[in-house]
Amino acid sequence: MCAVHTAAMTHEPGHLPADGPSRTLVLVGLAIGAVLDVLYWTLWFAARDAVASDTTPSYVDFEQAFPLADLWLLVLIVGGFVAVLRRHPSALFWLLAGGGAGVYLGCLDLLYDVEHGILAKGGAGAFEAFVVTATFVLSISMLRWSWRRRRTLLG
Repeated sequence: MCAVHTAAMTHEPGHLPADGPSRTLVLVGLAIGAVLDVLYWTLWFAARDAVASDTTPSYVDFEQAFPLADLWLLVLIVGGFVAVLRRHPSALFWLLAGGGAGVYLGCLDLLYDVEHGILAKGGAGAFEAFVVTATFVLSISMLRWSWRRRRTLLG
């Protein structure tokens, strides 16, 4: 039996298998993250009322600061999706970078929302809570999955 296979079977740190249902779940999560990112910004610029949680100038200015950072996150998500799909060792980079970027953006968004009472604004606040929660769940899941399989992903 090869050393990598033996290590994966004994679940040494970083050697969990990167195939099977967990891989499929990661690919689905990455696809959902990419679609949500594109959908949010399409709606922000085409039908802002559908996603805006507030109409104050400070809120609009705050949200207007995010497109470039979210575009970077989208690049990382797509890179992770392609690398995981192709079983390429660069998947570890893409997933760790994407997970870290997502957590960072989620923290910025959450702190603003809490400080400005956005989450308490009825349906708009609930939508914002969904966006922040989805960002954290997808980002932390990417980090956890890839870190627990880091040696396996690097081959």
